[in-house]
Amino acid sequence: MDSLHSNGSGLSVEILSAVQFDERGLVPAIVQDVLDGTVLMVAWMNRESLGRTVETGETWFWSRSRGELWHKGATSGHTQRVRQVRYDCDADVVLVTVEQVGGIACHVGERSCFHRLDTGEKSLPPADTLSQVFRVIAERKAHPVAGSYTNQLLAAGENKILKKLGEETAEVVMAAKDRERIPEEVADLWYHTLVLLAHYDLDILDVYRVLQQRRR
Repeated sequence: MDSLHSNGSGLSVEILSAVQFDERGLVPAIVQDVLDGTVLMVAWMNRESLGRTVETGETWFWSRSRGELWHKGATSGHTQRVRQVRYDCDADVVLVTVEQVGGIACHVGERSCFHRLDTGEKSLPPADTLSQVFRVIAERKAHPVAGSYTNQLLAAGENKILKKLGEETAEVVMAAKDRERIPEEVADLWYHTLVLLAHYDLDILDVYRVLQQRRR
């Protein structure tokens, strides 16, 4: 495999010759969280910053306003550990998948730069479906809503939550004999598992981190 075309960071250096930089020598870089797919930020890279990203395993960008390279998180400590770098079908955009140190990518202290809706309202950035459901559950815990089933479960406490989780697990087992029912029953099981996480003040990202470690 021609020495794997990689260096100490484990990232492929082939991308340096594959990416098509524009007439300014730049390429837009989309940064995405490896855990739940949240788009964290968009910045620009030139050949040198992309090279440093590949070499160091942390993100480097090109500041058009300052006319200089910048190492993401060098001042704040919120660095980005690069897990993978991809480029699109035209090779004129790169997608950088990262582990965000400290959970903050935006310079205003938000997890993602995309934390506002088209109305101007502040909102959590979109993520995978399970993460979105978990955020609703966490919001219900922080700000209870009358008549909410989630709040009824949380208010009932540990024993009720564990009882429901056991019941939903049994439902999945029974649904295995009826293929059409499996998705619905698994959805119920996942929901009640997320309620359990919220009850114990855990985050779905904690589970994702374990799965990512096992995947590696």
